[in-house]
Amino acid sequence: MNLNNYYWYFTKVLSDKFCNDVIKTGLSQNKKLALTGKYSTTKKNKNKLSKEEVNDLKKVRDSNVSWLDDLWIYKEIQPYIHIANRNSGWNFEWDYSESCQFTIYNKKQHYDWHCDSWDHPYNNPENKNTHGKIRKLSVSISLTDPKDYEGGELEFDFKNNVENKDTIKVCKEIQPKGSIVVFPSFVWHRVKPVTKGTRHSLVIWNLGYPFK
Repeated sequence: MNLNNYYWYFTKVLSDKFCNDVIKTGLSQNKKLALTGKYSTTKKNKNKLSKEEVNDLKKVRDSNVSWLDDLWIYKEIQPYIHIANRNSGWNFEWDYSESCQFTIYNKKQHYDWHCDSWDHPYNNPENKNTHGKIRKLSVSISLTDPKDYEGGELEFDFKNNVENKDTIKVCKEIQPKGSIVVFPSFVWHRVKPVTKGTRHSLVIWNLGYPFK
C-alpha cells in the first residue's frame, strides 16, 4: 500500500504527570518477558519457555512488559489517534483499542525488525471487540526523558528492505518525553538496543475489520 505519510507524530503533548503516572501504574503490575512470533503460541501451550527458547526469543525481542486497561489512559490517547488518522489521509476504519502494552527496555534490550499486523484476522468468536478484526493503527508513546537513557531509537523501514540502510528512517520526533507516534500497523519498525539507562514506552494497537 502506497502512503503519503508513513507515520504521524505529536511532540511533547502529554504532561510529565501523565507519563509518570503511566510508568508508576505499569511498574506496579506483574511484569513478564515480552513474547513475539512463534513463542506467543508456544506460551499458550505450556507454562514456561525453556532456556534455549528464551535465548532464541531474545535475539529478536528482549524487553519486559505489563498490560494496562485503565480508562484514563485511553481517554487521553485516543483523540490523538483519530486526529492522526484523519490528518495523515489514511482514514482507516477502526473501532477498538487493545490492552495497552507498557514496555521496559533496560540496557542491551531491544526489539528487532517487525510489523504489528498479522497475516489473518483475530479468531475470537467469544469476543466481539476483536473477532474478525486486524490491527490497523499502532501507537507508540515515549514516557521517559531522553536524558535518562541512551540508544533505544525507534526506526522505520518504509520499503520493507532492512538490508538497505537508505530506506531506514530514525523517528526523532518520538524522543521527547510525552511524544506520540501513530503509524499503520503494517509498517516495519524496530527499537534499537538501549546502551545506557532505562526506556519506558507505551504501545496501543487499534483494530478494525480488514481492508476492502
